[in-house]
Amino acid sequence: MKVVTVVGARPQFIKASAVSREFPKRNVEEVIVHTGQHYDANMSDIFFKELGIPTPRYNFEIRSSRHGEMTGRMLESIETVLLGEKPDWVLIYGDTNSTLAGALAAAKLHIPIAHVEAGLRSFNRAMPEEVNRIMADHLSSILFSPTELGRKNLISEGIPSTKISVVGDVMYDVSQYYGSLANKNKILLQRLGLEEKKFILLTCHRQENTDNIDRLKAIFLGLNDVAEKMPVVCPIHPRTKKYLLDAEWFKPSKELKLIDPIGYLDMVTLEHTSALIATDSGGVQKEAFFYEVPCVTLRDETEWEELIEGGWNILVPPLSKEVVRDGVLSRLNRMGKKIFPYGDGKASQAIVDAMVRGV
Repeated sequence: MKVVTVVGARPQFIKASAVSREFPKRNVEEVIVHTGQHYDANMSDIFFKELGIPTPRYNFEIRSSRHGEMTGRMLESIETVLLGEKPDWVLIYGDTNSTLAGALAAAKLHIPIAHVEAGLRSFNRAMPEEVNRIMADHLSSILFSPTELGRKNLISEGIPSTKISVVGDVMYDVSQYYGSLANKNKILLQRLGLEEKKFILLTCHRQENTDNIDRLKAIFLGLNDVAEKMPVVCPIHPRTKKYLLDAEWFKPSKELKLIDPIGYLDMVTLEHTSALIATDSGGVQKEAFFYEVPCVTLRDETEWEELIEGGWNILVPPLSKEVVRDGVLSRLNRMGKKIFPYGDGKASQAIVDAMVRGV
């Protein structure tokens, strides 16, 4: 059996690392296609090395541009690969432009599609990710949902239950595999001048925040205020950096540490050892929960409602710097309940088993 895996962004590399380890155990040939959506070496290359993912056979280096242009170029390139490779499955992850392009290319060629992390919904169609995930789900032959809620969302949209498999979350698989290793890396904390459980980790990359000057100002001015009380470290996404570099309104506090993008193990170290995580990332919300760290999500909604209900996460829409500052400070030392919504750490095995069976 041959599988073409389409990836392009940091969260997909992480998820793929768990599933890719399972393919050789079932004598499955995997052909990895990297669209190049994340092209910075610290956002891309280092993840393949650290996570032990096989080197992509194809790398299109299709870099940031308008959504339609990027998706169209990816679609054309992926189609060419699929015509040459003739896979039994196309495997896609999450909700990026790479996800949508992979799904469209496979559907046009009548190749079965497997979608990992199916059924997530923010119910906000203004988010490009929401449009991508909905279209990918409705094109897919088998939908691997991480949660029961995801299954219910898919059924409510008319997708047959026979196509849906609740397997748990591959991110949980990854966290169990790498978490203890990353937690031993304290050199990073020393280099950044941080003390364990005495700093806040910030990540910000969503278009809804970076492309809206009022929201961007609320986040960084709010966290600038927070840094006066507790250090804040932010591995800065290239998109966010572009907007902050020449911003006259932004004068970072000494204790708001903006650093270059870092590798996966270094990121997990910061997540493990932080007192709180403030983020607009879906994946980082879950990683915070896996490592039992309180989380503030800087968005109007989240796909991971179970973390809100369990008390591990709250939504703080970045309406003003005061809202962000007070929301973040209110969550310090606030732990959630013991909940187990994401499976048993064997989602990757279930995914590969199902693909091999062809159901």
